[in-house]
Amino acid sequence: MNERGAGILLHITSLPSPYGIGDLGPWAYRFADFLVEAKQTFWQVLPTSPTSSIYGHSPYSSVSAFAGNTLLVSPDLLVEEGLLTKEEVEERPLFLEDYCDHDAVAACKERLLRSAWERFRGSGQNHYEYGDFCLRHGEWLDDYTLFKALKRRFDGKAWIDWPVEARDRLPEYLEEAQKGVCGRRGRRRGFCSTSSTNSGLPSGSTATGEGSSSLGDIPIYVSLDSSDAWANASLFKLDGQKRPISVAGVPPDYFSVTGQRWGNPVYDWAVLKQTEFVWWIKRMGHILSMFDMVRIDHFRGLIAYWAIPAHEKTAVRGEWVGVPANEFFGALMEHFHDLPVIAEDLGVITQDVKEAMDRLGFPGMKVLLFAFGDDNPAHPYLPHNYERNCVVYTGPMTIRRYGAGLIRRRGSPRRSGSFATWAGRSGQMRLPGS
Repeated sequence: MNERGAGILLHITSLPSPYGIGDLGPWAYRFADFLVEAKQTFWQVLPTSPTSSIYGHSPYSSVSAFAGNTLLVSPDLLVEEGLLTKEEVEERPLFLEDYCDHDAVAACKERLLRSAWERFRGSGQNHYEYGDFCLRHGEWLDDYTLFKALKRRFDGKAWIDWPVEARDRLPEYLEEAQKGVCGRRGRRRGFCSTSSTNSGLPSGSTATGEGSSSLGDIPIYVSLDSSDAWANASLFKLDGQKRPISVAGVPPDYFSVTGQRWGNPVYDWAVLKQTEFVWWIKRMGHILSMFDMVRIDHFRGLIAYWAIPAHEKTAVRGEWVGVPANEFFGALMEHFHDLPVIAEDLGVITQDVKEAMDRLGFPGMKVLLFAFGDDNPAHPYLPHNYERNCVVYTGPMTIRRYGAGLIRRRGSPRRSGSFATWAGRSGQMRLPGS
């Protein structure tokens, strides 16, 4: 990001699709080509991790920080690969154009992916690519597939409520589970993960071969009920029963008098430091293998975080806890040399966070809409006050829900106007252009 550029923040799920939700199919390639034709430099999306109805299908609450969201798999591309037939995809329900019913979409895509897996398993097609993917990603993929299978075995319960032998990952139990039904389900889950994780955004194409750059998003924390926390419990501040001692959030501010209690388990940075931050290095490497750049959500939590005692109902009685930031970012820089990171620095940001961003060369965020709330010519979000190294957004990212499991998809393709006009509007998520 050494040169000035413009782009659009449009999550994949907001693209047009006959399957009830946008995906990485033909419309993604059309949108990428549109960006190139419009001389846009960046395509930014939200996290592409798996979502679930428990968390309202928010992409910021996932069962895995590494796996891809199978809802983003394109049935049309599976037809092109010979893994689905046109008749199979045409049997889909007639989805609403203006709403996304995630549960109905998930049921439809699960059926299609199951058919694709059965045909793939018996065809010998792309078995090398599948095997190579499973080998390269086995460290997280094996844990993720087993986690999903065990959740099914235990009726969807959170892993902290599983029988102790599963909760604490006793080797004998895990070996038995891998050999049984969990292993069979895991192989299909591995195929689905290959389909949803093994590619980033299309970059578009022109006569000169130039394309847009992709910008991903990484939530700083993981969900408690995730394969990450289950498989790496020692990296989080959990008690002997694997329940959080402290949870994440932010203190009271002008947005909320009681602060925000998110409930994510906080990292045990002393343990992370002892392991030379290898889990974070793998996480960053994984997302940078799919995207050219990445935005880190709640960046300030990597300098110091607000730790809330787990028994507290609000975020009022928390405390700031320091992070070994110099060692952490030193390890990342040593591994990656140049980190293409945007730091989400909205809200009340202390001087130590600003100094770290300047030292690391990470651009922060400016939200134009926030600049006009009062008559303040010194507001940092007014254009004439911008520093050189920053990313400007027209408005904030918010998620609007309309009923249980239904997300309004504004800017449906049936509306009048050009695709360029539509693409700049919000879709399933209420998104700004960047």
